[in-house]
Amino acid sequence: MAWPNIFQRGALLSQFSHHHVVVFLLTFFSYSLLHASRKTFSNVKVSISKQWTPSAFNKSIELPVEIWSSNHLFPSAEEATLFLGTLDTIFLFSYAVGLFISGIVGDRLNLRWVLSFGMCSSALVVFVFGTLTEWLHFYNKGLYCSLWIVNGLLQSTGWPCVVAVMGNWFGKAGRGVVFGLWSACASVGNILGACLASSVLQYGYEYAFLVTAAVQFAGGIIIFFGLLVSPEEIGLPGIEAEENFEDDSHRPLISGAENEDEAEPNYSIQEDKTITQVKAISFYQACCLPGVIAYSLAYACLKLVNYSFFFWLPFYLSNNFGWKEAEADKLSIWYDVGGIIGGTLQGFISDVLQKRAPVLALSLLLAVGSLVGYSRSPNDKSINALLMAVTGFFIGGPSNMISSAISADLGRQELIQGSTEALATVTGIVDGTGSIGAAVGQYLVSLIQDNLGWMWVFYFFILMTSCTILFISPLIVREICYLMQRREARILSG
Repeated sequence: MAWPNIFQRGALLSQFSHHHVVVFLLTFFSYSLLHASRKTFSNVKVSISKQWTPSAFNKSIELPVEIWSSNHLFPSAEEATLFLGTLDTIFLFSYAVGLFISGIVGDRLNLRWVLSFGMCSSALVVFVFGTLTEWLHFYNKGLYCSLWIVNGLLQSTGWPCVVAVMGNWFGKAGRGVVFGLWSACASVGNILGACLASSVLQYGYEYAFLVTAAVQFAGGIIIFFGLLVSPEEIGLPGIEAEENFEDDSHRPLISGAENEDEAEPNYSIQEDKTITQVKAISFYQACCLPGVIAYSLAYACLKLVNYSFFFWLPFYLSNNFGWKEAEADKLSIWYDVGGIIGGTLQGFISDVLQKRAPVLALSLLLAVGSLVGYSRSPNDKSINALLMAVTGFFIGGPSNMISSAISADLGRQELIQGSTEALATVTGIVDGTGSIGAAVGQYLVSLIQDNLGWMWVFYFFILMTSCTILFISPLIVREICYLMQRREARILSG
């Protein structure tokens, strides 16, 4: 990399103020709180299942059967567990649909209002679902399904809004590493949700929902009064103005041009134009932006694999190795650790290269090998944890990059330069398509495991990872060719 670019990037980084830090932390913890409530539901499923079956009411042998079983929702724990799995699927599908809608809404309304409304409203729904119904001893399957559909729609406001706000504050110069660190918010939320639920679960599962909902509601209030959507709100220069200081690094990491050299004149034109207020682009226009469909389909395959590890890893460890459930839960954290490190390091490398697709391609190719290795892990917790972290590094890392840094790149590319009214829409499309893949994947994983066994589940993961590479292969080839041309040009000029 040329020395001037290094100094220019350092100059941009030096412009980061305490406002950038506050925005980073507020968006980080707002999405962590949303993820915490999801994790709380996963952590208290056993308690809910017991409460929804007749045995939960058999507190005393002195009570006749007619009394302690009169309010049960399901006749057996198996049926209760099946219904809880159905709620997961309902949530994921409604969440996916909501992402497409929330992105469009976020680009047309104030992002702070949309995010705060989503957090506070979701907290109220979680409170009614898990706490109020238990206090009133009102158990109804239709009500639970309706509430969880609404919760999925409300929670979908989170990711498009926080990515759009981060995209407004952090430019391309360090976006890969910044977003790599920031995308750990989901993993932090999982840990936070587990801690909040376990701290009060002894008093009843309804208090786990109560605490999580209260913290999330408070977070929504803080977001409403404390979050700055863009630097322009306080008179600071916007990202477009800052990026004009860059030389080669101001080139969009996602470009619709087939030939990078031919696209060069367009950038000088953009710099000379006076930036005016631009209306939010439509859903169709966002889909037509270069790279959006390719990365959306790729993310559908990759999020399927990533979420399958999230939902099934503890069960797999207990079922396949016979380890205790508590030990399996603790061990599964290493997958998240690998994903956090992978997302940060791969984001840094992509910043240095100024291209993301080649980094993703290499990581996903190595992910295929790590899946093969992890599927053959011996019955040893240390080795399993190491292989799990490596797998998380090569799968969770690219997943974090696509959902955050790349989504921000797609929403701030050449064709919409000067407009911030595309970030949330594009992010919603990418993450929404990914969530549809994740929702379908949970059913397929269960079906494959029941009929063919866990080894075929890993074969399925390898196939989906390969499809991820296939969908972005044109972008990979184009960006590798550009890197090679740039390298040859520097050798000749040197």
